[in-house]
Amino acid sequence: MKFCIRLAALCSPFILSSCASAQNSQPITKPLPPIASSYRTLQAQTDENLRLNVLGQWFPRAISKEYGGGFDQNFSENWTNTSNGQRSLVYQSRLTWLSSQAALRYPTESNGWKEFASHGADFLRTQMWDNQNGGFFWQLENGKPIRDGEKHVYGIAFAIYALSAHFRATGDARSLALAQQAFRWLDSHAHDSKNGGYYEALTRQGTPILASTSSDQPKDVIGTRYGYKSMNTHIHLLEALAALSEEWKDKTLHSRLNEVFHLVRDTVVVSPPGAMNLFFRPDWKTVPDRDSYGHDIETAYLLVEATTALGHPDDERTWAVARSLVDHTLEFGFDEPVGGFYNEGGTFGGIFDSDKVWWVQAEGLNALLLMHRKYGQTTPRYWEAFQKQWNFIQKYQIDHKNGGWFAHVTQAGEPTPDTAKSNGWTEGYHQGRALLNVSQTLGELAH
Repeated sequence: MKFCIRLAALCSPFILSSCASAQNSQPITKPLPPIASSYRTLQAQTDENLRLNVLGQWFPRAISKEYGGGFDQNFSENWTNTSNGQRSLVYQSRLTWLSSQAALRYPTESNGWKEFASHGADFLRTQMWDNQNGGFFWQLENGKPIRDGEKHVYGIAFAIYALSAHFRATGDARSLALAQQAFRWLDSHAHDSKNGGYYEALTRQGTPILASTSSDQPKDVIGTRYGYKSMNTHIHLLEALAALSEEWKDKTLHSRLNEVFHLVRDTVVVSPPGAMNLFFRPDWKTVPDRDSYGHDIETAYLLVEATTALGHPDDERTWAVARSLVDHTLEFGFDEPVGGFYNEGGTFGGIFDSDKVWWVQAEGLNALLLMHRKYGQTTPRYWEAFQKQWNFIQKYQIDHKNGGWFAHVTQAGEPTPDTAKSNGWTEGYHQGRALLNVSQTLGELAH
């Protein structure tokens, strides 16, 4: 209970409603059968983890009135605020999305969560949007855009994703209007009408950057060489377009969602074996690279989500591709004796990076339960792996001293010392979404 007492000084009362039961969340010592009582037990644990180790860590701690508002993004291992005026579009969007989802999940606490979400949406609208040229800046430092105002489809996608969620949670028409405006700007400036998909890095004025102008800066803000397309941008663009399509029925939007969906499913993913290419030339010819297990298993979920948004939730081909991504990751990227997914490796074996990264573990948990729900009547594989994965997270990925999830642990589960809990790329989005989905699905399976 010491953690709960310390948290009380920082958090609003509605976040603390499950604090008294935190001491009761213990890893499962032996596998549970897939029955209602098991689902309820794990539902309670995952929801508790969501409240205490995700929502209760960033909110209201990250709320800021400095630098135009928004969310502070830099916190040390023990949650000391080390922020210095940086405001990343991805981080601001993800916390806006997360607080919007909390407002939807917890209706009796929704007013508080809506305040947090609206704080983030206001910052996106008033500070991150470029009123002169359109589009969202990638990052502000002390209120000024970095890299001459360079913009990126990856970041704009997350802003659309967040604003769509904020509109759903609050009904604020300004957020839907800005999401629509951002999509139109993106489509007019970045869509590749010849080859499909989107150019990724853009100047402040919205011109695609197809080659580096400096040998000292050959890559864009997400690490892709200028002029190339990436798996990472397009899977999250898929996610954003699917979310916006739930709020806005527009022919162009539906067409682009369908286009990106088929590019991801049929070009980015190679099934069999169930792995993804990471980088592409503009004409979608592949550029060899390693296999990112976390993105593979995350995309299994995103494909199912997108085909549902397109009106085909039971599409057999999509489910087969999604399942192949999960099966391949289990075969080559899962630590069977200990639990947890490795970060990167070869398509057919050989681990290049054996660290277990927070977001990979979260996406694995989410996808495994998705597969169990679909195929659990014919195989116990996904349910058994789901429990092993949840036990690994509880035992090793959670910081039981300071709260939150460790960003990186070793293969054996040892945390990397002095690693920040939060920065421009590390926040509550992946584990928040996974726990929101998992706790809801477990509750539905229990009935």
